[in-house]
Amino acid sequence: MTDAVLADLTTLRVGGPASTLLTAATTDELVAHAHTAWQDDDWLVVGGGSNLLVADTGFDGTVVLVRTRGVEVVQSDYPGEHADGVTVRVAAGEPWAAFVAQTVANGWTGLEALSGIPGTVGAAPVQNIGAYGVELSDVLTRIEFLDASTGERAWVPAAELALGYRSSTLKHGRRGVVLTVEFRLGTASDDGVPVRYAQLAGSLGVELGTRVAPATVRDEVLRLRASKGMVLDGDDHDTWSAGSFFTNPIVSAAFAESLPADAPRWPAGDDVKLSAAWLIEHAGVHRGYAVPGSRAAISSKHTLALTNRGGATAAQVAELARYVQVTVLNRFGVTLVPEPVVVGDLLAGG
Repeated sequence: MTDAVLADLTTLRVGGPASTLLTAATTDELVAHAHTAWQDDDWLVVGGGSNLLVADTGFDGTVVLVRTRGVEVVQSDYPGEHADGVTVRVAAGEPWAAFVAQTVANGWTGLEALSGIPGTVGAAPVQNIGAYGVELSDVLTRIEFLDASTGERAWVPAAELALGYRSSTLKHGRRGVVLTVEFRLGTASDDGVPVRYAQLAGSLGVELGTRVAPATVRDEVLRLRASKGMVLDGDDHDTWSAGSFFTNPIVSAAFAESLPADAPRWPAGDDVKLSAAWLIEHAGVHRGYAVPGSRAAISSKHTLALTNRGGATAAQVAELARYVQVTVLNRFGVTLVPEPVVVGDLLAGG
């Protein structure tokens, strides 16, 4: 298929045409399409399109759309504390939110705090997705990977992916296609799972660390995400976004001391993690803000989301992102780093 419009394949709903679109419904098709795409100078793999900002000029190359399906429980031997768990292999094209719902329904634990995140399972390791005190790296064991440099298909242990805060080797230099993702999940017990995030504990009315039923955690996470416009809804323009557009900055402890005392901060090894949302709001960029004449705006529900109010262009989204970056840099001396993958020269100079 040619001349597919990437605006139709991304949650921001912006982006021009792709020269060629190949849709993979099976893993074998995904392998074949990847090899075809690699014959082109430019290629792009798209899952749910929830972490992409594509230029209005589109993509002059081959796009591989991942629509593979399958969730399989496999036998494996894990000693000690993981012995009672379950090993699950999931096709890269499975929708993430639906997979998490399935784990909770099946009594598997470990992913309930990641409920409602858009995108596909195969994209999850690229960002090492996380929310409410949980990261994918907590339960990821390995991925089946098709390496673009060698053409070989092999299982890669999670330990070799350098999983960090919204980061991995898959995002920074390791080119190829995720085919399958393997998880080691727990099994539900009568005392539930521990709540690891203060906001979630507060909304549940429990102390941090209290054990709560996984289904209860999932329901509350979905409620919190919806209140921030972070659960996809075609009728709600606050969800026409790429989720959190900027990562929370990590700075030195000495630099963090120079910030206002009420600026939220959390330990990050020897460094300190800051709240990007707080920095944006306290730099004077408020919810609902839009550059005059633009159809892109800060979400009315959450400062970290840049949204398409209907009819926005990728250039307008990028203009708003640059405005936020410059405003925060001028006010606090902090450079905000975009979280989405940017296709095209949109944020140069930002």
